[in-house]
Amino acid sequence: MKAAVLNKIGARFEIEDITVDEPRGAEVLVDVKGSALCHSDLSVSQNDYGHPMPAVLGHEVAGVVAAVGPLVGGLRPGDKVVGCLTGFCGQCEECVSGQIWMCARPGAAARGDDLPPRLSRAGTPVTQVSGLAAFAEQMLVHESNLVKVHDDVPLVQAALLGCGVITGAGAAINTAKIRFGDTVAVIGCGGVGLSTIQGAALCGAAQIIAIDTAESKLELSRRFGATDTVLASKDDAVNAVLDLTGGKGVQHSFEVVGSPGTAKQALSMLRRGGVAYMIGMQRPGTELVIDPFADLVLRQRSVHGVYMGSTNFKKDIPHYAQLYVQGRFNLDDLVSQTIGLEDINDAYDDLQAGRVIRSVIAF
Repeated sequence: MKAAVLNKIGARFEIEDITVDEPRGAEVLVDVKGSALCHSDLSVSQNDYGHPMPAVLGHEVAGVVAAVGPLVGGLRPGDKVVGCLTGFCGQCEECVSGQIWMCARPGAAARGDDLPPRLSRAGTPVTQVSGLAAFAEQMLVHESNLVKVHDDVPLVQAALLGCGVITGAGAAINTAKIRFGDTVAVIGCGGVGLSTIQGAALCGAAQIIAIDTAESKLELSRRFGATDTVLASKDDAVNAVLDLTGGKGVQHSFEVVGSPGTAKQALSMLRRGGVAYMIGMQRPGTELVIDPFADLVLRQRSVHGVYMGSTNFKKDIPHYAQLYVQGRFNLDDLVSQTIGLEDINDAYDDLQAGRVIRSVIAF
């Protein structure tokens, strides 16, 4: 099958023929129909997070089940599914309590060393990053990485549900538990940031301030529920938020960019007792300098790390899909363009330049 292969850190993706094994045990073979280009995969391709090369990346994905292993119980060929990188064991304390995003044994969904690799090239193993490897015509994954979705959801849009949507909307709904009438600021209006805004709007936030350096993204943010916008390339984001909130600051700030500068801004724009949620993927070794007494204790503020929107994706993804079908959840405006697999490098150039929200590879 064709796949976009990363052969070394910092290199461009190369379209190559690789081999995918047959499903064994609780594995599922999926014909990929939509695979979105998330900024996290770009970060992984440019920074060494410890993944052996060569590798296939891609984790925002939807497709159709092609075949199942003998131990698969809940899926069958023809089912529409969305993939999610939070594979889980289903047996640890966290999983039993429903917190699968905190699974103590996420590696349980990987194939054992006693079996051949799921992906290979001329007999050499190809790393399956995030347990999915969705930048390919097919993917072979454990059934715990998949969830069935409504037949009426287009698979290009459905692909976004697997990471960007649940991370952003989940941060607002599940992690922050925004209450009716709360005030919110979101720094970074890409796919995750817009989903955070949409999640805050669903919760009934009274004021949602969108912050970005691109006017086009700020205009788009209003379609997702932003009540105010700040052009950070022109205005100081912290001062602007304070002005918009009568000098108080917001109760919830979300950093979705992944830089220490915007992380510090997220903390500084909080009102007394507020919480700054760190969502953006920082480079390895990044440090955030905080004065614990002045920044946290005196003002009773907190910093909270967010992973995958604290989402039980088996429950939440079908719900978001249903809201989309009902016309109550916006996925369409997150898709900037559909592309072919061979266009992946140009599409990532577009993402880096801020010209798109999400490009989706359509097969």
